[in-house]
Order: sequence, then C-alpha cells, then structure tokens
Amino acid sequence: MRIRAAVAAELPLLQDIERAAGEPFRSLGMAAIADDDPPSLEALEAYRRAGRAWVAADAADRPVAYLLTDPVDGAAHIEQVSVHPDAARRGVGRSLIEHLAAIAEKEGLRALTLTTFAEVPWNAPYYARLGFRPLADSDPSLTEGLRAIARAEASHGLAAWPRVCMCRDLAKTP
Repeated sequence: MRIRAAVAAELPLLQDIERAAGEPFRSLGMAAIADDDPPSLEALEAYRRAGRAWVAADAADRPVAYLLTDPVDGAAHIEQVSVHPDAARRGVGRSLIEHLAAIAEKEGLRALTLTTFAEVPWNAPYYARLGFRPLADSDPSLTEGLRAIARAEASHGLAAWPRVCMCRDLAKTP
C-alpha cells in the first residue's frame, strides 16, 4: 500500500470509497449514516488543493482509502478517514493516520484529533488502539475548535448516536 497525495481525477473514487465505507453502519441500525452523501467534489478538491487529502493506493495505484485533515487549534484534526470494505482489516487506515502523524510532527503540531462514534467498533475503540484517548469536558485538549466541530456535527444529526472527541498527543521535539 502506498500513501500519496490525492489527485483531482480520482476524487469521484473517494466518493465511492465513502459510500462503500458507510454501508456497514446499516447493520448497526445507523441507516442515516450509511445513506449520508459523501463530501462533494468541490469540498474534496479544496482539501486536495490545500495539500490536506491523502489516499492509500493499491498495487495498481488505485485509491482504496483516503484521509482529509484540517488544522484545528494547533492540532491536525482528522476530518475524515474512510477505507473501502474490500481493503479493511489490513492496516490501511492505520497507515494513513501514521502518515498524517509524521507530517504533523514535522510541522510542529501538538496532536492529532478527531470526532467519532463512541460505540461503533471500528470507530472509537479502533482509534483507542491507535493511541487516541477520549476527551472529557474538563480536558484542556478539548479545545474551542473541537467543541465547535462537535456542535456542528450535532446540528447535522450525528448526536443521535453517542459521539466522542479524541486526541493523540504527538512526540515533543526538543
């Protein structure tokens, strides 16, 4: 698996990956998540142009997963990470996250952050295995930017299921 920047011509493939990655939510009674539209081509292009969209590509250089990130309060916030079910359970998502962690460390960012479903096995429990910790309301790592993201997600209906903000501190450089 090769991690590389997304290219414009493959943005529709990222939408396909998102749709496929959403399907397993249906079996958890979360059809609204499975039916949710993927990011628009315009949104994906904005991430690509900003250098904040990466793909994991297979041997034929075809994307099987992608990650989008935003800078939020001195951290690299994982806006979206999606793996096509055909490529699941092979460390593809982990590779994308580790790629982002290396970039964030080089840029001097303090952490990786994300918001996710607390009780979906391939969400919060998975991220905990990758070194992320849930953030309590009193945790100083729960910044105003993360709180704003959580509020925006709730306003879009995601609060119908338990959600959590998570953080993975990055190595400090001297």
